[in-house]
Amino acid sequence: MTSLLSLLLLLLLVLLTLSSVESKTFWADVAALKEFKNSVDAKSITPGSCLSSWDFSVDPCDGLSGETFTCGFRCDTVVSGSGRVTDLSLDHAGYSGSLSSVSFNFPYLQSLDLSGNYFFGPLPDSLSNLTRLTSLYLSGNSFSGSVPDSLGSMPALEELLLDNSRLSGSVPASFNNLSSLKRLEIQLNNISGEFPDLSSLKNLNYLDASDNRISGRVPLSLPGSVVQISMRNNLMEGTIPESFRNLTSLEVVDLSHNKLSGSVPSFIFTHQTLQQLTLSFNGFTSLDSPYYSPSGLPSELISVDLSNNQIRGSLPLFMGLLPKLSALSLENNSFSGMIPTQYVWKTVSPGSDFAAFQRLLLCGNFLFGVVPGPLMALKPGSANVQLAGNCFSWCPATFFFCQGQEQRSLTECRKYSRVIP
Repeated sequence: MTSLLSLLLLLLLVLLTLSSVESKTFWADVAALKEFKNSVDAKSITPGSCLSSWDFSVDPCDGLSGETFTCGFRCDTVVSGSGRVTDLSLDHAGYSGSLSSVSFNFPYLQSLDLSGNYFFGPLPDSLSNLTRLTSLYLSGNSFSGSVPDSLGSMPALEELLLDNSRLSGSVPASFNNLSSLKRLEIQLNNISGEFPDLSSLKNLNYLDASDNRISGRVPLSLPGSVVQISMRNNLMEGTIPESFRNLTSLEVVDLSHNKLSGSVPSFIFTHQTLQQLTLSFNGFTSLDSPYYSPSGLPSELISVDLSNNQIRGSLPLFMGLLPKLSALSLENNSFSGMIPTQYVWKTVSPGSDFAAFQRLLLCGNFLFGVVPGPLMALKPGSANVQLAGNCFSWCPATFFFCQGQEQRSLTECRKYSRVIP
């Protein structure tokens, strides 16, 4: 019995010894982690940061529960009992360094997050080695150069965030190969040129390319899956393309601060799913009115912003018949005429089938006549109505909706009325 017990104790000791010398991390992943850390400027690795805890005298995947390798990556047992790095997510500790020579030899990596740091230099083609990657977050860094075409060869990628990273050049046409992509954020860069065809991205639902220098027309070829399009503050021309009719999941469109012109097409106001439309700070001169009846219009729109354009004519009656519309911004255009009755009742007493105007901004136009009585009865804290800077016969600043700007002079109002076609 004693000899059997001794044998069992010896066997246990051997197993413990073997487990202590056998690396839990696959050797190639250890090498890749070392290479990555060596690419980071040592002066930018501050005490208490994730990278400061990466001590390779300890096995990385084994050290995750101790004082070393406290954060920055995750290991999972994928094959052969070895730990493989599946997630590399750094803290926002101000790391700097160039990634241009990093091989990114992490065949099982699913998420890479280096956002909110100071990495610089060009984005390396080696990122495309991450064939299992589903999330790539590189936002808020100091990269240079263009977005590499090779990023379009990452078939599993679902989220690509390159915003606010000082990138230039054009959006690669190869992005149309990212068949799994759901979210694309490239805003706040210096990206230029025309936007490519992304119609093959059948899973794309969020696109933000705002605050760049993208030119040409509003993209014609977008997938029907897209829910939100934000391309404000670019250099795009033309108007809203007819192909937007086919975007049957679309809920939000922001094309403000561009060079769009002509007429806003009528179909956009009765789009079957659109809830928020922002076209402010463009050069539109007119609105196409959809067919409507006094009972209302089929529309999901909640908010419409057409402010700071050059739109002329009377205020569009149909806006007061959009059943869910609660925010309408038409200020700083060249609208004339009187405030429609539909606007008045939608503000003060819309009825059970219509949402009330919570925000009705009409200042900075050439509206004339008298302010309707029901609006004069509004109290501060009710609806946000703004009528300043028009041609009303009486709109003193004692009324909250007349504050902020005086009514136009009679001379200015008469001069404008003579040039109305």
